[in-house]
Amino acid sequence: MFQGFAARRQFSDLSEAEVLALAISSEEDDARIYATYAEQLRSQYPATAAMFDEMAAEEDGHRQLLIDRFKKRFGKVIPLIRREHVAGYYSRRPTWLVENLGLERIRAEAERMEDDAANFYVRAAQASTDPDTRKLLGDLAAAERQHEHRAEELQVTTLTGGARGEEDAKARRQFVLTWVQPGLAGLMDGSVSTLAPIFATAFATQSTSTTFTVGLAASVGAGISMGFTEAAHDDGVISGRGSPLKRGLASGLMTTVGGLGHALPYLIPQFWTATAIAGIVVFCELWAIAWIQNRYMETPFLRAAFQVVLGGALVLAAGIFIGNA
Repeated sequence: MFQGFAARRQFSDLSEAEVLALAISSEEDDARIYATYAEQLRSQYPATAAMFDEMAAEEDGHRQLLIDRFKKRFGKVIPLIRREHVAGYYSRRPTWLVENLGLERIRAEAERMEDDAANFYVRAAQASTDPDTRKLLGDLAAAERQHEHRAEELQVTTLTGGARGEEDAKARRQFVLTWVQPGLAGLMDGSVSTLAPIFATAFATQSTSTTFTVGLAASVGAGISMGFTEAAHDDGVISGRGSPLKRGLASGLMTTVGGLGHALPYLIPQFWTATAIAGIVVFCELWAIAWIQNRYMETPFLRAAFQVVLGGALVLAAGIFIGNA
């Protein structure tokens, strides 16, 4: 790790030719990133894909202008210098870290890219003491600001109100189908189905350690079962519900969380204190489920609350009754 840091050049040590070469490689990288975004979004979000196509073309055009300028000043051989070779230079996130985070996240990443580049060149120009280098960095900062304004213009001209609204609605629907729906099913299953075994064990043994062990086993087991079931029963191709891995992960994790919510209080040694806290947690879990149903599934809140609270109360009563029996 320290060897990697030691191998990096300080920006202040770069020559004017190296600064210009760094700008050229940065423009090329940004053009490729925008082109990648466009290709990923083309099938579902054609308007945004068209915007990124134009932004990629803009970056290619600026790269060519920089190359022409370099050749006039320094010749045909452009030094190989990239972002990772310079200490403190702004970085770009790998596209695979952004592409799965949704449409708005990709749009925001594009805005961040332009803003980072412009701010960096402004700071570098202010820190430079050489007049020619200062002018060069100032020109690059101005070019990046033009890119940023151009991106805003493209959003206005390419993403009309109807197109953007349609794509935003599609992105929200995809988010609900891939993450919210399986996650909600998991949370409901974990919160409700584990009530009976946990509270039955609690009232049958009145041992907090035994209750926690049973609750932990039930929560983890239910999470694994729900995760595999969600991932295996639908590959998402025909239904359009998205990646089975994502849906399985959402369902499994939320199932486990739902069960652990009222199992964790039994880490407290005092039985009645732990039980009282667990009861409060159950109440919060059920109302959270009702809120999620209302917020994302458009279920009327009172109906969702009645269904969830009534179902949870019946399961809880069954667990307590069986435990006392």
